[in-house]
Amino acid sequence: KPVFVKVPEDQTGLSGGVASFVCQATGEPKPRITWMKKGKKVSSQRFEVIEFDDGAGSVLRIQPLRVQRDEAIYECTATNSLGEINTSAKLSVLEGTCWKGMWHRR
Repeated sequence: KPVFVKVPEDQTGLSGGVASFVCQATGEPKPRITWMKKGKKVSSQRFEVIEFDDGAGSVLRIQPLRVQRDEAIYECTATNSLGEINTSAKLSVLEGTCWKGMWHRR
């Protein structure tokens, strides 16, 4: 059965900014990672999934962040033929402003 070696951590981002979650598992056969948001597979132009370690590792990148739309629990699932395991992390998004090229909390 898969075992997590890296789990995503709760994060707070600024609107218009970026958030990244990392998830990685090990097992035999090698597990695959999938990302879910509110029980649905993540899919959006602003969501990018970058796989590494032949799909046993995955980075979920969200950009630009939207205050209400992206605030959620994101679930990482590692699956192989012997079973699946889940872990999750919470994303909070704060209203932000851009000033002199830097993002500041409002």
